[in-house]
Amino acid sequence: MGRYIIRRLLLAFPVLFVVSILVFGGTRVVPGDICTIVLGVDTSGAGASRENCDQVRRDLGLDKPIVTQYVTWATGAIQGDLGRSMVQRRPVLAVMQSRIPTTLQLALMATILSIAIALPIGVLSALKQDKLPDVTARFLTIGWLSMPQFWVGTMLITFPAIWWGYATPVPYEDFWKDPLTNLEQTYLPVLSLGLAFSATIARLTRSSMLEVLRQDYVRTARAKGLQERVVLSKHALKNAMLPVITLIGIQVGVLMSGTVVIEFLFALPGMGSLLVESIITKDFAQVQGIVLFFAIIVILINIAVDLSYALFDPRVRFA
Repeated sequence: MGRYIIRRLLLAFPVLFVVSILVFGGTRVVPGDICTIVLGVDTSGAGASRENCDQVRRDLGLDKPIVTQYVTWATGAIQGDLGRSMVQRRPVLAVMQSRIPTTLQLALMATILSIAIALPIGVLSALKQDKLPDVTARFLTIGWLSMPQFWVGTMLITFPAIWWGYATPVPYEDFWKDPLTNLEQTYLPVLSLGLAFSATIARLTRSSMLEVLRQDYVRTARAKGLQERVVLSKHALKNAMLPVITLIGIQVGVLMSGTVVIEFLFALPGMGSLLVESIITKDFAQVQGIVLFFAIIVILINIAVDLSYALFDPRVRFA
C-alpha cells in the first residue's frame, strides 16, 4: 500500500502543474486592471495616473514577463509560499487559514447529514422494491434533486422570516468561540446542502443494493440460515458501498471546493465566498492560491477514497 500511495502522490504533480498553468494563465486574461482596485479608483481608471499604476504593477511584480511571474510564483508555491494578496497585502495562506474552518465545517456536517439520511432510505427502498416505501423514497429523492440548492437556501431564509420573524444571528461566530451560536448559523445551510447530496447518494445506494441482493453469495448466505440483519450488513451493504463511497468522495470534494452560493446566501466567511471576492477584486495571487488548494484537496480525497475500497472489499489489493 505504501508504494501505491507514493505512486499516486507522484502522479498528482503533473495534475497540479497543469492546474497551476491554467489558473495562472486564466487570471491574466480576465478583463480589468488591478491598479484600479489597489488605488481605490473607479473601473475606468479615472484618477489613477500612469505613474501610480506603473508603481503598483512594479510592487506586485506584474511588470515582469508572464513566464518570469509564473516561475516565481510556482517556485514559492512548491516551498509553501503562495504569495501575498494583491488587495489585502497579506500572505495568501494567512487569508485562507481564516476561511478554511468554515468551509470544512459545512462540508463535514453536510456529508454526515446526507449519509445519515441517504443510506437508510436507499437500503429500505431496495428491500421494498416497487412497494409504497420505495415509491415514496424515489418521489422524495427526485423532489430533492429537482430543487436547486440556492432555491432551498433562499426558502429556508425567507419562510422562517415571514412566518415567525426568525433570522439566523449575525455576524458569524467561530465554532470554538461560541458553539451554540455557530450551530444556529450553520444548520440551515447544512440542511440545504445535505438534502441535495442525500438524494443522489440514496438513489445510488438503492441501485447498488438491488444489484448486490441478486448475487449468488447473498442467496447462499440466506440459504445457510443467517439472520437477515447479518446478510444485509456483512454481505450486501459492504459490497454495495463501493460506488457509493466513490460518489461520497466526489461530493466531499465539491463541498470542500467551496459552496459559493450557499456561503453568500447565509453570509458565511468560507472559501467559496473568498474565491468570488478575489475574482471580483482581480486579486490574482489569492485566486491562484485558492484554486491550487482546491486541486490538492480533490486529489487527496480521491486517494483516500481509493484506499477505503479495501475496507469494504477484501478482494481489492494495491500493487
